[in-house]
Amino acid sequence: MSALRLGTRGSALALAQARWVADRLGGDVELVEIVTAGDLADTGDKSRWTGALERALVTGEIDLAVHSAKDVPSELAPGTGIAAVPLRADPRDVLVGAPSLPALPDGSRVGTSALRRRAQLLAVRPDLAVVELHGNVDTRLRKLEAGEVDALVLAAAGLARLGRDDIETAVLEGDVFVPAPGQGCLLVQGPAGARLDAIDDPAARAALVAERAVVARLDASCRTPVGVHRGSSGVRGFVGLPDGSEWLIDDAPDASALAERMLSAGAADLLGRAAALA
Repeated sequence: MSALRLGTRGSALALAQARWVADRLGGDVELVEIVTAGDLADTGDKSRWTGALERALVTGEIDLAVHSAKDVPSELAPGTGIAAVPLRADPRDVLVGAPSLPALPDGSRVGTSALRRRAQLLAVRPDLAVVELHGNVDTRLRKLEAGEVDALVLAAAGLARLGRDDIETAVLEGDVFVPAPGQGCLLVQGPAGARLDAIDDPAARAALVAERAVVARLDASCRTPVGVHRGSSGVRGFVGLPDGSEWLIDDAPDASALAERMLSAGAADLLGRAAALA
């Protein structure tokens, strides 16, 4: 019997995530590294991270693909579906390089490539100089050590999956810091109808589906600052302008209610202006 071919990007974090999935699937699993457009140029929409993996899945080059769920567009490739969403890791963002956000001096340079993180940081600290910083986690940490920035914002889950508990972090707390939809989740993509119940966590799947539903209803994209998180008490959403000058935060019991409340409050206009500025 041939090995199960598990597709993944070749970054350290992607490989760590794929190995985690492979270990829990058990049996004969082969990791197949796929080069994506995002590996060649860290610009563009979310499909730059997933498009090549989806094509490999559709053409039969691989049997399954492992993604960071936050990088997956709201529409999957035709003929594919969510085979599993394993147990969710910490969905929050963390600050690296300072003991807290208030501790950063005025004008500090904070590195991130995410428009959502930029909008949230500037909403709370408009004095900061948010620097566009690309590259994998190790690259960004080296840039911090080299003094290119004074602090970084990274995903807690990514650091944990890389085993980087040696790095001191401070959780970004407050209503405005709503994580990216799917942050902390892995999404295992397979042929439509495929289910990997052995590694699927129902709570994580339900949260991911709800967060992705809000993004789809808002017609949001990676060029718009959007945060959505489903917790134990409901769903929270954030949309804003990249410069932090305007934002909207709301809570609702479920994804549908949240999306409609945010649209009624002007989210579509805010996202349209954000896209024009991006």
